[in-house]
Formats: sequence, C-alpha cells, structure tokens
Amino acid sequence: MTREGAIASLSRQMQNAKTHNAIIAAGTRRGFTLLEVMTALVILAFVSSSVLVLINRSITSAADSAFRMEAFKLARENMEKLLSANIVTETVEYGISEQHPGISWRTVVETFAEPVTGQMWVRAVCSADYTDSLGETQTVELVNWLSQLTEQQASQLAQEGSQDLDALAAEQLVEYVEDAALYAGVEAATIEQWLDTGLVTTSEGAFIKYNLDIFVRREGNPTDEEKAQQVSTIEELANVLKEGTPGAGDGTTDPALEPDGADPTAGMPTEERDGVLGGSTR
Repeated sequence: MTREGAIASLSRQMQNAKTHNAIIAAGTRRGFTLLEVMTALVILAFVSSSVLVLINRSITSAADSAFRMEAFKLARENMEKLLSANIVTETVEYGISEQHPGISWRTVVETFAEPVTGQMWVRAVCSADYTDSLGETQTVELVNWLSQLTEQQASQLAQEGSQDLDALAAEQLVEYVEDAALYAGVEAATIEQWLDTGLVTTSEGAFIKYNLDIFVRREGNPTDEEKAQQVSTIEELANVLKEGTPGAGDGTTDPALEPDGADPTAGMPTEERDGVLGGSTR
C-alpha cells in the first residue's frame, strides 16, 4: 500500500469514527417526559385562572361602582328637590328610576326627637336601593335635618299622633274570634288554625285586620316572609302604613286598591287612611 493510500484509509476511518460518535450523542438526547408536560400545563392553567379571576372582579367592581354612583345621584336629586321647596310636610314617596329600572328610590320626611336634647326636628331621608353583582341589596342613604319644631308645633303633633292611633285602633282591632272570622269570611275554627300556624295578635289577644288580610290573601298559607310582615301593636301598624311598606308578599310597591278605593292592608278607604295618618302616601 502506498503512502497516499494509507493516508486516505486513515482519513476514512477517522470520519467514520466521528459519524459514529455523532450518532451515539444524538441517541442520548431525550425529549420532555409526560410528567414535565403535565406540570407545565398545570402551572399555565393556574396562572391563566388567576388572571381571569382578576379580570372578572374588575368587571363586577366597575358595574357595582356604576350602580352605586347612579343610586347616589338619584338620592341626591330627591334631596335637592326637598331643600329647594318652600314648604315640606310629613310624607313618604317611593318609586323606580326611569333611566335605571334596577334602582328604586324612597323619600321620607318625618319628625323625630333629637336624642341628646330631646328637641323635635323635621328630618328628610332620601335613599336609593340597588342589587349588586352578588345579588345583595345595597342602599345609598342621605339624611338632612330640615328644621327644628317649636314647642307648640311639637305639642300639636303629639296630640294629633295620639288621636290618629286611637282612630286606627278603632278601625283595625277585632276582639273576638267570631268577629275575626266574620271579617275574614271564614269559620271560627279556621281562625284558630291560623293562630296555630303563626297569626299574630296583640298582647291582649285582639286580632288586627292587617294581619288577617295577609292570611286571607294567601288563603291561610302565607310564606315565612309574609308572616314576618305582621304587626303586634297599633303603633307598628301606623309606622307600616305611614312608610308605605308593600303588602304582605304581593310583590308590589304600593298596596293594591279594591275597586271601591279601599286599601286591603289597612282595612279602610284610602282617603280615610291618609286622613288618619295625617300624611300623604304615594
């Protein structure tokens, strides 16, 4: 073998050795295992879910803030109307926003005794309610003390209030089971059953027509929420009627009126009820 042949043979051997080593090195390299891939996917999913939660919270927070601002705006507008009026009287007004049906408003002008000095004041309370993203009712309330009453005005108001309660008691209270059954249009035994299922009476055992109406409207089976709307005293009933509290579970803003103009929750004509309470309710 010549010298050139030997060199060529050696060169081929070295090249083959390099190729063999490259093949071996390539065979030793490995890809990602299934466990590594799954771990990476879990981490990615966790990070993505955290981002989505933050985005969702931001959206709901922005929506709640928008509702709260609109509720505050509505309550402030109602308060400004009262403050700009020349004369205000005790009243309760409520309704639903025309621009935002999800917001309800309420305006109350009432007298109250200031707790420190005991002096009588006229106070305006304007509030607006809305339901937040969690389904809970939130309230924005503004309170303004409008004017202080003189002793003569306070005395006159107290006297009128006492007369109103006496008139309301005479209209609403029923002493005997038979009279309660006659008013409700049922048997006396049915009234006894209603007492067992939660019909509320006064501490003296007298029946209140307002409570009877709740059971009559539901044919003796009111819900727990409706039962909770019952009253046990004439004072409580006067506050309920004055504040315009909805009828027991009827889902309306104002008690339904009978064709002859009677208020079923009060058991008296609307005009007479408003005259007894000494205020206006709308």
